[in-house]
Amino acid sequence: MGYALAALGLTVLVAMTLIRAMARSAQTAAEPAALFDLKVWRGQLAGIERDLERGVLAPDEAARTRVEISRRILEADRALAASGQRGGTAGPAALWTATGATALLLAASFGLYAWLGAPGYPDMPIATRLARADEILRNRIPQAEAELRAPAAAPAPPTPEEAELMERLRKAVAARPGDLQGHELLARNEAALGNFAAAARAQAVVINLKGTAAIAADYLALADAQVMAAGGYVSPEAEAALKAVRERDPGDPTAGFYLGLMYAQNLRPDLAFGLWRPLAEEGPQGAPWMALVREQIEGLALAAGIPYTAPAPVVAAPDAPGPDAAAMAAAAEMSTEDRQAMILGMVDRLDRRLATEGGKEADWVRLIEALGQLGDRDRGTAALDRARVALAGDAGGLATLDAAARRAGLIE
Repeated sequence: MGYALAALGLTVLVAMTLIRAMARSAQTAAEPAALFDLKVWRGQLAGIERDLERGVLAPDEAARTRVEISRRILEADRALAASGQRGGTAGPAALWTATGATALLLAASFGLYAWLGAPGYPDMPIATRLARADEILRNRIPQAEAELRAPAAAPAPPTPEEAELMERLRKAVAARPGDLQGHELLARNEAALGNFAAAARAQAVVINLKGTAAIAADYLALADAQVMAAGGYVSPEAEAALKAVRERDPGDPTAGFYLGLMYAQNLRPDLAFGLWRPLAEEGPQGAPWMALVREQIEGLALAAGIPYTAPAPVVAAPDAPGPDAAAMAAAAEMSTEDRQAMILGMVDRLDRRLATEGGKEADWVRLIEALGQLGDRDRGTAALDRARVALAGDAGGLATLDAAARRAGLIE
């Protein structure tokens, strides 16, 4: 109510100022030129009398000037009479014109606000806004509905060979519902082919089979697949998986990114900024979501009322290679023991290549996570030590290695 009265008072004040200015302008425009000349000459005639009384003007010169000015007054008066205008009639007309124009302007302003604005909308204190945002967060749609609403993805179609291999892998896993490694392989390859909903279902089975032995990386893979299947939306189910990641690895950057995205989607830029700021400043620089963080972080800060300038971007490291069709084919046909041997062979080859040729940050992360999943703590710790030597001086890369080691259970 107080705001409405203040706005009304300011509106009246502005309207009166506009009416006065417009009326004065109209009055001046309505005054004939001859009438203006009459006022000037009469003023000069009165000035001659004053100069004569003060002695600054001689009597004969005053008389000549008086005659000349009187002649001009007569000419101006005749011109005014010929024009039929005597002045003094424009005042009320000018006032009404100015009032009408101001009223029209105010009516257009209120009409525009009624159309584009929110008349009658109550003031919303910050506590009410936060409560509303929390309610929206609690009542958002579930994962299944989000997948139905998500725009249809268009991943690159697999080759006929890949499609056949994937079908064989799906059938092999379906025939062995308790095969943990089969479901892990299925989840990874469904995600690699863009079948994120299927990847999420397979990863949920992986977590169920592992039970309490499930690590942060397992829950992160589930949340990632769920978010991608929902078109970038973070559902309550994805949130639960992300919180499970944070319980096991509080510093996991990808979980922090997705939780920040969730808050940004639900009117809490303050919480989103708190989660994304360390990512923008500390990395990991090669993360695929880093470009989005850098693009949105200043907008989140502005919405949260926090002055902030994002740091300069750093070139990101390339992603790790995609799925191997031959490995998929072999895994679909192998027994559990043979598949384990195949995976160990792949890890050994990667380990030897890194030891002899070196590699990029993403390669070291793959090796460390693979050894952690295999439960080979000694080799994983040794690989982590070699990776730290290889990436010495790269603060972002070292931070990524430590995050991978925590996900793999190699360090606390």
